[in-house]
Amino acid sequence: MAAALGRYLGIDVGSKRVGIARSDLFKSFAVAVGTYSPEDSFNEIKRQITEEGPVEGIVVGWPLTPQGEPTHSTKMVEEYIKVLHKRFPETPTFQVDERYSTRDARQILVDSGVPKKKREEKGRVDQAAAAYLLQQFLESNPTT
Repeated sequence: MAAALGRYLGIDVGSKRVGIARSDLFKSFAVAVGTYSPEDSFNEIKRQITEEGPVEGIVVGWPLTPQGEPTHSTKMVEEYIKVLHKRFPETPTFQVDERYSTRDARQILVDSGVPKKKREEKGRVDQAAAAYLLQQFLESNPTT
């Protein structure tokens, strides 16, 4: 039997910007959606859920130190997830280790040939990091 069609959203939470990505309906690959203020990100998540097709879950980057300990950002992300649960109680959330995701996303932009000036635009790395986190989740959780 074929797997049900649905999407996952990927979220890279920052204090000033939130990067959002989404999967295709087959849950095979992630694409960047955009970068938003923390408050506007909830509006975009709602739009993704209501207008872009069924969303099976929201994948949120969980900040940890290289040693696996919480960082100064962990509490902020925890609060963001609480708001997600309140606003979208029917949509499960998943936390994924985001260690090195920003560094890896920057390298992917370089390897993809994105010019330095474009890479330095505010928010470009945030949405690339969201897509990277989501892609890692999709590859770690294949659907049948």
